[in-house]
Amino acid sequence: MKKNVPHRLYLTEDQLPRQWYNLRADMKEQPAPIINPSTMKPAVLEDLYPVFCKELAKQEMDSETRYFDIPEEVMDIYKVYRPSPLCRAYHLEKALDTPAKIYYKFEGNNTSGSHKLNSAVAQAYYAKQQGLKGLTTETGAGQWGTALSEACSYFGLDLEVYMVKVSFTQKPFRKNIIETFGGSVFASPSDRTEAGRKILAVDPENSGSLGCAISEAVERAVTTEGYRYVLGSVLNQVVLHQSVIGLEAKKAMELLDEYPDIVIGCAGGGSNLGGLIAPFMQDKIKGKSDPRIVAVEPASCPSFTRGVYKYDFCDTGMITPMAKMYTLGCTFKPSANHAGGLRYHGMSPILSKLYHDGYMEAVAVEQTRVFDAAVQFAKLETILPAPESAHAIRQAIDEALKCKESGEEKTILFGLTGTGYFDMTAYASYNAGNMSDDIPTDEELKPSMDAIPKIPGIQE
Repeated sequence: MKKNVPHRLYLTEDQLPRQWYNLRADMKEQPAPIINPSTMKPAVLEDLYPVFCKELAKQEMDSETRYFDIPEEVMDIYKVYRPSPLCRAYHLEKALDTPAKIYYKFEGNNTSGSHKLNSAVAQAYYAKQQGLKGLTTETGAGQWGTALSEACSYFGLDLEVYMVKVSFTQKPFRKNIIETFGGSVFASPSDRTEAGRKILAVDPENSGSLGCAISEAVERAVTTEGYRYVLGSVLNQVVLHQSVIGLEAKKAMELLDEYPDIVIGCAGGGSNLGGLIAPFMQDKIKGKSDPRIVAVEPASCPSFTRGVYKYDFCDTGMITPMAKMYTLGCTFKPSANHAGGLRYHGMSPILSKLYHDGYMEAVAVEQTRVFDAAVQFAKLETILPAPESAHAIRQAIDEALKCKESGEEKTILFGLTGTGYFDMTAYASYNAGNMSDDIPTDEELKPSMDAIPKIPGIQE
């Protein structure tokens, strides 16, 4: 064990990033523009104003500004729980008997238990600056809903959260935390919206999806005066805010005279992965270095590895703008696996473009193998990981074992996006031997893929 490399390295407060990094400013080719479904033409800034806060809409559309100053009011909250530590997984390395060096960026040291607060604080701040009364949102596993309830409480905003029904049932204490911070939370699909009622009319036992919950939250926002909608993943603005993860990680590794050969993150909509890889992808695009960047998704919802790169709606109700992304089709109904934050039919347009252009890789892993890795990591590193985070752990272990076979001493960095203390039904299922792997067949994927809309002149 190297005595000069600590188990955990924290930056000092004056080393915190003061700006968010906009990866789009350095991309050689931009992601395709979002489409206004009412005109079937590229959206303009004003098209987004009924849904998003004005400043967030500007960030969403900006592909030229490389760095955005982080407002002081946001920095004041960041300083409560940031910087987050860069950790060396010494015990895991020893157990694997690998020459690889394994680092992870741990984002679970706040009440939400995840990285989601990084964007929640920013989005709530801009809503308050605009003089809004409240916000609406969806949440999968509940981490985003929890984070946004914290941020809205701080800025004195009302909040409505539409939580995917299966996660609402699996993780009841998430509801309690959201309510503790003053938010209201509803199982989705619900009877509170036209979108929810339509889904329930067809399938009264529908267990929900992120696409469905987004439809409900957007509908409530655009029909309620003084409200706007915010999203915890996928969007360009969210990847922007989450860049603090990668910027901190890169700075900490520089202090250790390290640089990752492999950067790994779990991938659902793309927020934590985009944030972690941002400065390393900048180096890759500019030719300064060539790290392998690996997205890890659940085999039960394999949008990268089995989806298609096409324009699709971001929600099941087909009321949001359309984005070109890797998608399984907005009507895809994912299985009720325990990684609720990764049950989304599509992927960030930024990450989709980078993947399409060959800058990154993607793998899909089965749920039981993910929990094998989660339990091994927890026993060795003392942190119980969220099921979403455990996807990255699984791949990091697999890469370290490859190093053992080859004898290569590679440096691996992965994102530990959050803790699993609200996921005990998942761990109980695993420990009891009741967990199974639900991998959709091509036949099961076909209906939602066939339903992806055709846009004349763009997508036939």
